[in-house]
Amino acid sequence: MSAIALSIAVPELSLEVSGLLDLPSNARSLYVLAHGAGAGMRHPFLENLSRALAAAGVGTLRYQFPYMERGSGRTDSPDRCVTTVKAAVARARSEAPGVPLVAGGKSFGGRMTSTAQSRAPLAGVSGLVFLGFPLHPPGNPGITRAEHLDLVKIPMLFLQGTRDEFAQADLLREVVARLTQRATLHAIEGGDHSFKVPRKQSTEAAVLQELVTTITDWTDRSV
Repeated sequence: MSAIALSIAVPELSLEVSGLLDLPSNARSLYVLAHGAGAGMRHPFLENLSRALAAAGVGTLRYQFPYMERGSGRTDSPDRCVTTVKAAVARARSEAPGVPLVAGGKSFGGRMTSTAQSRAPLAGVSGLVFLGFPLHPPGNPGITRAEHLDLVKIPMLFLQGTRDEFAQADLLREVVARLTQRATLHAIEGGDHSFKVPRKQSTEAAVLQELVTTITDWTDRSV
C-alpha cells in the first residue's frame, strides 16, 4: 500500500506539519517516526524502512519538524520539537485507536522524541526505538546527550552501527548498561550513522531486513 499524506496540527505552535501514514490492515504496532536533522520524512532510508516495516505488519507515521517544513537548514529549538513530537503521537493515537504505539526516529528525531518522553510521558507510547542515537558530535565523544534518558521509564531499543561516528561504541554500551533492563542495544556490524556497511560485509537489503526483524521482534515483546 502507498503512504497516506496528512496534515498534523500543532496547536501550541499555531501551525501544521506534513505527515505520511503507512498503516497495514493487520498492524501489530505503529511507529511514530521522526526524521534526522538534515533530511526530512521522505529520505530514501525512511521510505524504504517504512515500506519494509509495513510489509512485516508494523505501521509508521512519519512527520516533519517545523524547520524542515519551511525548508530551513537550522533545526528548531528542543521545545518546538518536543511540542511537535507530542502532536504527532496524538495524531497516531487518533488514526490507529487500539494499536500499540512506539515512537522515536533517526538520529536527531529519536533524541527529540526521548527528550519529549523524559519531560512527560507520551500518552499511549509503550516504547522508544532509536535509529542511530546521536550520543555526541563526531570527534567529540561524551555522554551528556544521554543524561535525560535516566528519566525515561519505558523500554528503549537502540539500533546502532558499530562505525557510527555519532556514538562511540564503548560509550553507548556504558549508557545502555546504566539504563539496565529498560534498554536494549542491537549493533549493526560495520554500519555507519546511516547504517551503510562495507560491500564486502553485507548488502543494503540485508541491513534493512536486520533492522526490520529487530524492530518487529522487539515491539512484539515490549509493547
